[in-house]
Amino acid sequence: MANVRGRRMLVRCAQCGRSVPRGKAVTFEKGVSYSTDLRNPAEDIKYFERMKVYYCPSCGKHLHIYDKKKAQMMRKYNK
Repeated sequence: MANVRGRRMLVRCAQCGRSVPRGKAVTFEKGVSYSTDLRNPAEDIKYFERMKVYYCPSCGKHLHIYDKKKAQMMRKYNK
């Protein structure tokens, strides 16, 4: 359903839980690390994962994600 009005896939905001169309949502890649925290460091298991997180426009603005993305784009095009 490419360009049918009102048929966009909805995603949930990770901050407030609001339903937002994927096109309007602010995407952010977040790194999460897990570990078993065993007493013996040789047996400790560590795992790092990247997650794609969606925010609504108001939460994206409040968390300053827009500012970061704008600065990244400016660096990319000003080279």
